[in-house]
Amino acid sequence: MSLIDKYVNEPVWAVVGASNNRAKYGNRIYLKLKESGYRVYPVNRRERAIEGDTAYKSLLALPEPPAVVNMVVPPSEAPAVVEQAAAAGAQAIWFQPGAENASAQRWAKENGLDVIEACILVQLALKPRKTDPGLEDNKMQAPPAPSPDPTTSTR
Repeated sequence: MSLIDKYVNEPVWAVVGASNNRAKYGNRIYLKLKESGYRVYPVNRRERAIEGDTAYKSLLALPEPPAVVNMVVPPSEAPAVVEQAAAAGAQAIWFQPGAENASAQRWAKENGLDVIEACILVQLALKPRKTDPGLEDNKMQAPPAPSPDPTTSTR
């Protein structure tokens, strides 16, 4: 089993860099995880709430350890986030594209954290979570039959 397959089904996540700005990936990722049934905690040191939910100033302030910490922050902030994640009891760091930092990734691995470099939005589109409420028995529904093409009418 790949790390992506393992962690995409973990129920508790934190999004560091969650945002109220709907144009930013920190907002899109937070909302998509929440919509997909995850228990997800927004972490933003400047905001008190994200989309009406309590925002936490650090991973250490969360009410429970997240299995996965999704990072949507500049690479320069990654080392501090990775160290916080380890101290908070996280199992994995999920680096969104653009958040990667080689020294932070190396430190995470050396300190027992799994490291994933991928976009969670793409992964959720490709591999819906096993408990995704929109899927019956975790099977994709057949696509609807195509509507007739009006340019090929036999009239």
